[in-house]
Amino acid sequence: MKAFKLLGLGVIAASFLSFTPLNKKIIVLDAGHGGDDFGTQRENVYEKDIALKVAQEIEKLNQTNDTYEIILTRNTDENVPLSSRTEKINQLNPVAVISLHVNSSAKPESVRSGHEIYTQSTEESKKLAKAISSKLGDCPIEEKNLHILRNSKSPAVLVELGFMNSTKDRTYLSSKEGQKEVAEKFNKILNEL
Repeated sequence: MKAFKLLGLGVIAASFLSFTPLNKKIIVLDAGHGGDDFGTQRENVYEKDIALKVAQEIEKLNQTNDTYEIILTRNTDENVPLSSRTEKINQLNPVAVISLHVNSSAKPESVRSGHEIYTQSTEESKKLAKAISSKLGDCPIEEKNLHILRNSKSPAVLVELGFMNSTKDRTYLSSKEGQKEVAEKFNKILNEL
C-alpha cells in the first residue's frame, strides 16, 4: 500500500513540475543543421555550432521568464530530421517559430554581410520578420518555400544571422560576445511578442 501511495505522490509531483501555465506562451527556436549536417563552414567554424550556441544563449536568458517558455528543436549537436522538427513544432502549437542559420555565398569572401530573414506567406510571419529586423537592423525580408516555413502551422521565420564567408560576420558570430549580443537582441524581440 505504501508503494502505491509513494507512486501516486511521485506522479502528482512530476505533473506539477512539468506543468506549463496555460497563459504562458511557447516560442520554438530551431537551431539549424546539427550532427553530421554541418551547414555552411569556413576555417573550422560551422553553421550548426553558431546556430546552436545562439539558441542556447537565448534559452538561458529566458529560463525564469513568466510570459513565455523557449523550446529548442535540438539542444545538442545532433542531426534532427526536418520532418521531426516540424512535427514537434506543430504538436507544441507555439506563438512563434524562429529557425536560426548562417548564410553563405559562392565567393571565397562575401561582399555581402549581415542578416536576412525568410518568411511564410502569412501576415503573422511577415509581422514577426519585421519585429526581428527592427531589433537586429534593417535587412532583406523575403517569402521563401523552405521546409520549416512551409510545414510549420505556427508563424515562422528563418533568420540568416550573417554570412559565413564574410570575415567580419564569421568572427562576430563565432565569438562568445557576438553570440551573447545576438541573443540579447532576440530576447528584446521575444519580450514584445
